[in-house]
Amino acid sequence: MTHADEPHHDSLAGRLNWLRAGVLGANDGIVSTAGLVVGVAGAGADRTALLAAGVAGLVAGSLSMAGGEYVSVSTQRDTERAALRLEARELREMPEAEERELADIYRDKGLSEELAAKVAHELTERDALRAHAEAELRIDPDELTNPWHAAWASFAAFAVGALLPLVAVVLPPTAWRVWTCAAAVLVGLALTGVLSARLGASRVGPAVRRNVIVGSLTMIVTYYVGVLFGVTVG
Repeated sequence: MTHADEPHHDSLAGRLNWLRAGVLGANDGIVSTAGLVVGVAGAGADRTALLAAGVAGLVAGSLSMAGGEYVSVSTQRDTERAALRLEARELREMPEAEERELADIYRDKGLSEELAAKVAHELTERDALRAHAEAELRIDPDELTNPWHAAWASFAAFAVGALLPLVAVVLPPTAWRVWTCAAAVLVGLALTGVLSARLGASRVGPAVRRNVIVGSLTMIVTYYVGVLFGVTVG
């Protein structure tokens, strides 16, 4: 019997893959773009310069996040495939030893010697590679990590996240730009914290606090860097 609110192995790996990429992309889009445009605003730049800087940061950041996720997850997928190939070779060359190894795994989990041997034998007869992949490698052969899913999730999430501080800093009057951007960013970071906690079935409070604290520090530091730069240049 399964429960609707309980994560299970057959969907958890893929879910965590795009969730991690999406949340990381959104947070990075909000924080990095906010830091960029707030720093430029602190230097006294006009609306055109703010828009140019924000759009450039959005495009560059989205492509960078997507490329980084694609390379990272592709490496993980290659590692999983290599482990599966090695396991398949071992099953061909020494099937008895591999079956004993599988039985040892289930015995270590708490099964009796006889039951562990029986489970290992029946699983081996049914699908030896899958049995070893799941028990020994913690890999589902049908659910390998997908680099394209992670890349697109990161690209879209970063772009959406970056739009929030960009719009918030460009549209208001000059005197309200930084404060409006800061408020919008903190709200956005709180929402992504809630979303990540809900989807990951974890506590909301710590996720929100992490996002808000990191975003606040980023904007404060970059704003005063911009102020100092603007004073120096002026």
